[in-house]
Amino acid sequence: MGKRISEKNNFYYLTISLVVLLVSSSLEQALRIGFLDVVLQGVTILNFVVCLVSLRFDKNWYRFLLTIAICWGIVSVTKAIFPIPQMDVVILTLMLIFFGGTFKSIVRQILFTGSIDSNKVVGSLALFLLLGLMWAILYLVILEFSAEAFTGMVQLPWGENFSNAAYFSFVTLTTLGYGDISPISPVAQVIVYLEAITGVFYMAIVVASLVGASQSNQEKNDG
Repeated sequence: MGKRISEKNNFYYLTISLVVLLVSSSLEQALRIGFLDVVLQGVTILNFVVCLVSLRFDKNWYRFLLTIAICWGIVSVTKAIFPIPQMDVVILTLMLIFFGGTFKSIVRQILFTGSIDSNKVVGSLALFLLLGLMWAILYLVILEFSAEAFTGMVQLPWGENFSNAAYFSFVTLTTLGYGDISPISPVAQVIVYLEAITGVFYMAIVVASLVGASQSNQEKNDG
């Protein structure tokens, strides 16, 4: 992997940035940091930058994602100056749109262009991480509107609750279902089982597509 982000290594950087974002959310529990919101927002900004640089080769989506990232920054600064609780919903919604756009851009680059290489295989891991991340944000949005939507999770500022939401999301996505956090409200239950279904079909569709494309390329080379 080279030092500069290119089309041959962009998914390595993007995947690492997503892992850093997810790991940083656990700093509150591990290090007892009292300014987790600030740390998490800083890591989120860094993640946005890496996503934008990694996906700049997809020009149309790059412009869209850049617009969303700028809007997120404006709303975050506004909230810091005027601490209105409802601003969290706007921040989370913009994050969801940004990562949703990132997901779609990666799908376009992995599944519908060129041959399969190690960079695209790593990109499939980034897709999986993005799925868990987007559902975690959905759970945080649900908590903003319904404080008792889940057992095991209480309504807190999104930065303080991000680690719990991400943990529950990936436990659901991988269908482990430990049961320490459970959905109660009908909306939460629907979102949870949709994530479980998505996790199962991800392996069947995306991974199978990569394997099929790899075999097709090998057959062409052999021919």
